[in-house]
Amino acid sequence: MDTQLLTQAPHERLAAYLGNDLEQVNALIRARMASEHARRIPEVTAHLIEAGGKRIRPMLVLAATHLCNYEGARHHHLAATVEFIHTATLLHDDVVDESHQRRGRATANLLWDNKSSVLVGDYLFARAFQLMVECGSLRVLDILSNASATIAEGEVLQLSTAQNIATTEDQYLRVIRGKTAALFSAATEAGAVLAGAPEDHVQALFQYGDALGISFQIVDDYLDYGGAGDGIGKNIGDDFRERKVTLPVIRAIAQATDEERNFWERVIGKGVQNDGDYQQACALMARHGTLESTRKEALAWADRAKDAIAQMPEHDVRDMLSDLADYVVARLY
Repeated sequence: MDTQLLTQAPHERLAAYLGNDLEQVNALIRARMASEHARRIPEVTAHLIEAGGKRIRPMLVLAATHLCNYEGARHHHLAATVEFIHTATLLHDDVVDESHQRRGRATANLLWDNKSSVLVGDYLFARAFQLMVECGSLRVLDILSNASATIAEGEVLQLSTAQNIATTEDQYLRVIRGKTAALFSAATEAGAVLAGAPEDHVQALFQYGDALGISFQIVDDYLDYGGAGDGIGKNIGDDFRERKVTLPVIRAIAQATDEERNFWERVIGKGVQNDGDYQQACALMARHGTLESTRKEALAWADRAKDAIAQMPEHDVRDMLSDLADYVVARLY
């Protein structure tokens, strides 16, 4: 491997390795987000797609196809499909969450309006399904359509678990599978299927994407209480102020005394938050060790991702994907 690649973060190494493919994916994205009649569609789409995201999901598609020695020409369509699904969900999420900032920039719903965000998101879903069909694989279409349904189901489930202190860990896991892991695992699994990989490799790549996505989201939820602002629009305490029931909260409530449970019901269930309540929440998590147990949970899922990718044949891409799992949890240290 090029020694310069070794000095970069894993996602940067992947981007450099996949550079030619990513250029073609980006060109395809720009072509397909165009609209002959509705100028607002490319305006809204470009605002989000060109905001500096890492393109992790399309890179996972391309990485899987390289790892499985794909020699066709449809992997760019598959990668663009995944990015369109992701972008559509972000547009919809920002409306649902009434967000004003993403990736350090004002959200589309703030710059335009909710109607534009929802309808452009719908347009991108439609474009994604057109691209899926062009991949020419019914099984790929099945994987990505199921992932789209799981994402939507997870969003609806999150509405019912939000501000509900009775939320269980199983419900939380279903939410984050929909929120993050479903598209990660669909990207890697569909890439392997497109490449005609043997079934054990398809399953290994599915398991890798699933575990990577779960680890990624648990880290994000941990950092709301155990980290610092990330500099791109999320500050510590955002989840607390928005009354999101994430894993560290669920575990603190499970071990709470009656008095502590009343605290959680007030700040999360009823939304009555006073000065010092965030610090009190952190103190309760420290008392019961729930931040540390959440950190260990994220590390365990990263290890599962590494175990899954280790089942694949030796390849530079396999090593970069394994390193990516380590990189996801590096923020925990």
